[in-house]
Amino acid sequence: MEICRDSNVCGGCVYQGIDYDKQLKNKAGEVKGFLDKKSIKYGQLFDIEPAPERYAYRNKMEYTFGDMEKDGPMTLGMHKKRHFMSIVTVDQCQLVHNDFNKILRTVLNFASEKGYSHYHKKSHKGLMRHLIVRRGIRTGELLVNVVTSSEKGFDEKEFTDMLLELSLENKIVGILRTVNDRLADAVYCDELRILYGREYYMEEILGLKFKVSAFSFFQTNVDAVEKLYSYALDLIDDFQDKTVFDLYCGTGTITQTLAKKAKKVIGIELVKEAVEAAKENAALNGLDNCRFISGDVCEMLKTVEEKPDVIVVDPPRMGISPDALDKIIRYGVDQIVYISCNPKTLAENLYYMQYYGYKVESVKPFDNFPCTKHIECACLLSKVGK
Repeated sequence: MEICRDSNVCGGCVYQGIDYDKQLKNKAGEVKGFLDKKSIKYGQLFDIEPAPERYAYRNKMEYTFGDMEKDGPMTLGMHKKRHFMSIVTVDQCQLVHNDFNKILRTVLNFASEKGYSHYHKKSHKGLMRHLIVRRGIRTGELLVNVVTSSEKGFDEKEFTDMLLELSLENKIVGILRTVNDRLADAVYCDELRILYGREYYMEEILGLKFKVSAFSFFQTNVDAVEKLYSYALDLIDDFQDKTVFDLYCGTGTITQTLAKKAKKVIGIELVKEAVEAAKENAALNGLDNCRFISGDVCEMLKTVEEKPDVIVVDPPRMGISPDALDKIIRYGVDQIVYISCNPKTLAENLYYMQYYGYKVESVKPFDNFPCTKHIECACLLSKVGK
């Protein structure tokens, strides 16, 4: 595939135009560098797992309305590299299905022809704020969510009709309007209006069905995350008839996969909406042996009476806090599986765990996000002396 037209200005793809083998080599080297810098003693550092697909793998994009130059024509897309106030229209992005690019261009043309204003970060005035497109990779379902301020004038019916007339490969199952009057340049929901269809799309991972609502966190690359999760769970010697803790569980993908074999699985997640989605999806999949708790992992562990036999952790980019690590280590389980989206904080956490009696058996990097800087890892730790 040719180098993206916007590779010099869009801040998304740092590896555009670089040979894929070199991308993998760089990422694998980065993981090894972080581990070695913290003097992590590991049994094996496996080769990096390439992505199943290098292009059109993202199932969600959050675009921003703005302009490239002050008072210039309206744009819709991503922040310009090193220029936070400028927005690049990315209607030829290679990381998404072409339906995303069609929807972006159509919505931008609609807003421009209507003479709508974009929201200004400094004056806090303007109508158009964001456009969020989500896609069920296995189901072909699309969810389109336009985020505006509460300023008058947005024609909801014409916007909906315009989208439904588009010729797309996937099917739009929901068109939403989110009203957001907060000052921060982030998507908040003061009010959600369903303009057409429903407020969620369906997805399938590892034989399980997932209902993904407008603001639910969900894995961005479905095919790649299936490989990562399958590998990570295979690291556990045996969780048949055991109690497993899934910490930082998100919408419960791993929790539910574990629940198909384990006696009981307890998932803990800070984001309340993700926990509600996890509960709903577990019911959808007929799983009654998993329990989900909303709150800070360290605080919530103090309230759980059960003791785990195995622990799986999949923390956010900042890694696991020292307090939570202390609590996890004190359980003294034989095996901990650590899934990481940030090799730097992974190495910092492993250093701590190594000091307090855990051996790093293996680390395997995964390239789930080709062309970008992001790296995932799956790591197995075992209790020393067990």
